[in-house]
Amino acid sequence: MTHSADHPSTPEQTTGPGSDLEFRPPAMEDGAAMWRIARDSGTLDLNTSYAYLILARDFAESSRLVLDGAEPVGFALGYLRPSTPETLFIWQIAVDESQRGRRLAGRLLDSLLEDLPQVRTLETTITEDNAASQRLFASFAERHGAEHRIEPLLTEAHFPDPGHGAELLHVISGLRAGS
Repeated sequence: MTHSADHPSTPEQTTGPGSDLEFRPPAMEDGAAMWRIARDSGTLDLNTSYAYLILARDFAESSRLVLDGAEPVGFALGYLRPSTPETLFIWQIAVDESQRGRRLAGRLLDSLLEDLPQVRTLETTITEDNAASQRLFASFAERHGAEHRIEPLLTEAHFPDPGHGAELLHVISGLRAGS
């Protein structure tokens, strides 16, 4: 994958094998790897590869990719809500199976918060049966001393495809720059 000079990177050094992690905004060329990670997750709604390419291009500032060496191993796709630009909506977050247990999803969110000091609220939707994502966002709120509330947003009836579960809106508010 390519590294673009206009995308700041935040290398993070830890110890042990595979410790050279880099958190950075994605480039359009990273969209294919993001699509693969989403596909292989087995839990995310898989969008077309086109969507990942365009979202990586157009929402790079509000999204993050994590690389282990040169290999993309996780991503968070988000956008600043046009009506409330201090709100970051996380559309998808995924970590390659080989990297699970390293808290990369939480670190992706932390990287975004650090680089977007205007963000005071984080939103996402999660189905009731996705316990791992519920734990991720609850832990993020707790770590940042923020309020976490859950409210209905999308019911099963909203979705044209049968079998899609309701999506509950998770709102994490009271975030502070550098928290």
